[in-house]
Amino acid sequence: MRRFPLRFLTAALLAFGLSQALFSEQASAQDDKPLRVGIIGLDTSHAIAFTREFNKEPASDEMRNCRVVAAYPQGSLDIPSSVERIPKYTEDIQKLGVEIVDSIDELLERVDCVLLETNDGRRHLEQALPVFKAGKPVFIDKPIAASLSDAIAIVRAAEHYKVPMFSASSLRYTDGAQAIRSGSLGRVMGCDAYSPASLEETHGDLFWYGIHGVETLFTCMGTGVQSVSRTTSDDMDVVVGLWDEGRIGTFRGIRGGAKGYGGTAFGSEKIGQIGSYAGYRPLVVEIAKFFQTGEIPIDPRETIEICAFMEAADESKRQGGAPVSIAEVMKKAEAEADKALEGVLE
Repeated sequence: MRRFPLRFLTAALLAFGLSQALFSEQASAQDDKPLRVGIIGLDTSHAIAFTREFNKEPASDEMRNCRVVAAYPQGSLDIPSSVERIPKYTEDIQKLGVEIVDSIDELLERVDCVLLETNDGRRHLEQALPVFKAGKPVFIDKPIAASLSDAIAIVRAAEHYKVPMFSASSLRYTDGAQAIRSGSLGRVMGCDAYSPASLEETHGDLFWYGIHGVETLFTCMGTGVQSVSRTTSDDMDVVVGLWDEGRIGTFRGIRGGAKGYGGTAFGSEKIGQIGSYAGYRPLVVEIAKFFQTGEIPIDPRETIEICAFMEAADESKRQGGAPVSIAEVMKKAEAEADKALEGVLE
């Protein structure tokens, strides 16, 4: 199989760019035609919350004429907290005027673009592949995958089929995090971010819920992390990343005591608070924009680096808190991604 290293990718970004241009042309030709959105996975409250935003009446200009019209319910097959939600969320989404279909293939016949909402990141590669093959742009909800290797495989597959794809936590789009990323504090020299970090045994420790705070950290810091070390207890994780130019970012994952989202960023000009959670709407607005334009709002390299940070945190835990290099976990995961995609890409 052709290797697709994630140092990325002049070729990959060019391919994505060509795909974006194609979708932009299609969007401009269909400005007055509703864009049909489909959902895969009704085992998360996000599916209902996002549909309510897209399908509000009267329609919002920010939703850019996108409407959720169909959903395939099956998400996780074996995580009880996810599987148990499917009947209720199926009922809820039908009340919002969404048709329920029996397969992903049937869904793809009815829609122009896809929200992959399955709560179980282990299923994302399997469920994303037919979407890529059908040429439909797709938003993959957090976590993009349950492991770094699957995240790499998903990005490689999207590039192979030249289909726009992105993944994000809604925490990325809090006003404070976006302002910091845009330079409100000057150059970010460091950041301490926190969020709840409940665990799910089928996923890497931070992939299940800590992803929210980790994505907040990367929204402020940007890419460039080189090594990661982790201190852990039953109630708390503290993960320290060493970035380029000596910058340091930390993530505190909370399991005991008071919980919340936020943090502090340390800039070259000011120190500022990231602020509280802003809800789902800012992310949904970005998804609508993406569906209409095909323009990817987050460089896939950043999404992969977020996963590498979380994977390195797990490896550091296994090594008793020792620093683990990002290069080390990337090398191993790229080989695993190659194996996962053998004979899969057409």
